Amino acid sequence: MAYTRIEQYDTEATQSLSEAYKQIIGQLGEDANREGLLKTPERIAKAMQYLTQGYSLDAKSILDSARFHEDVSEMIIVKDIELYSMCEHHMLPFYGKAHVAYIPNGYITGLSKIARVVDVYSRRLQVQERLTEQILHAIKDSLNPLGVAVVIEASHLCMMMRGVSKQNSVTTTSAFSGEFEKNETRGEFLKLITKQLS
Repeated sequence: MAYTRIEQYDTEATQSLSEAYKQIIGQLGEDANREGLLKTPERIAKAMQYLTQGYSLDAKSILDSARFHEDVSEMIIVKDIELYSMCEHHMLPFYGKAHVAYIPNGYITGLSKIARVVDVYSRRLQVQERLTEQILHAIKDSLNPLGVAVVIEASHLCMMMRGVSKQNSVTTTSAFSGEFEKNETRGEFLKLITKQLS
């Protein structure tokens, strides 16, 4: 029995993208009809649709789908959230971890929803600075918390593979609102995301 993989992609987009990538492969000096490259344009077309699926997702809907009334006002942190994104300048990946915290103001959300919000915005053509702000504003707008904090640490292949070729560089961005704009609260958050809990 032949192996059949079931995938769902936009047929028209896949076809159009495949044709474009076939031309690109040829313009790079390769033979797009070579055996190893025959299915490559279609694979790239599907991969790019997967890597940019965030455009079809809505962060507010995700957060609202698990929004619960709770009289909690202590800091909630979800740290070390893996993220993978695509630099919009060179369309090369950047990857790392996001640390997200908020202080509830009557409402909390499911912990997995915070990680999903990171995916919504990272699965787009991005710059890390904007990604950090988008995550913060999505949580702020949906939950109206007393404060939100987002820190992202990421390695960028556009710096590692080309240009300055700095393989060990890490870029850190942060965004804070509300209570996290106070030094004491921000300091507590930064201490907790760097601390190894036993």
